[in-house]
Amino acid sequence: MHIYKALSPIKALSFDLDDTLYDNAPVIAAAEQAMLNALLKLAPASKGKDSDFWWQHRLTLAKIEPELRHDIGRWRLLGIEAGLLELGVTQTEAKKVAQQGYDAFLTARTKISLTAQVNDLLTALAKQYRLIAITNGNACIHKMGLGDLFEFSLQAGPAGKMKPYPDMFHSAAQRLKLAPSQILHIGDSHRADVMGALAAGCQAAWLDHHQQAVTILPHIRLTDVNQLNALVAQI
Repeated sequence: MHIYKALSPIKALSFDLDDTLYDNAPVIAAAEQAMLNALLKLAPASKGKDSDFWWQHRLTLAKIEPELRHDIGRWRLLGIEAGLLELGVTQTEAKKVAQQGYDAFLTARTKISLTAQVNDLLTALAKQYRLIAITNGNACIHKMGLGDLFEFSLQAGPAGKMKPYPDMFHSAAQRLKLAPSQILHIGDSHRADVMGALAAGCQAAWLDHHQQAVTILPHIRLTDVNQLNALVAQI
């Protein structure tokens, strides 16, 4: 852990979820496969269509309606529907099948298990700080078993634009009835988490998985989220 800037008094810790509290790659891979399996069963015309086929339809939609990117759930759902329409599925059936395919994705996507070490860390932190989540994704803190430790979770789309836009940081501060500077945000993305938090007036702890060189520094750089245990003793 490297501390670049002195920390102001902290009342709440805001966590990014994906790739901060767990490795998200296998989660998404399993969810994508669950979606493909469901679509193949519900719409045989999708046989042979891989994840890239559906991704290309999302990209096309984003060119038409850029704001869709801020709500990845709706973006994915509409991308599935667009792909089905291209495959000749009727509008009514495409809507129905797209929802079922998306539901299969979301069910698998929210099957996330945290390590005992991370669970212990969050349990310890929750005794001293208010914990919340701010995510650009659609992972569910309740299905992860964190509902009793976290006060709430904000997801891009329903709660505003994606990080690094300030929407969710400002909403979090308002809900917590705290100044943004009293919130330390922890996340793995320099652009979304560090730049977003700093621009919103929050403090930032960067979980740097790849030892990147950057010009705008967080308050703290971590190489392992469990290093926050040491931080607790210093604050």
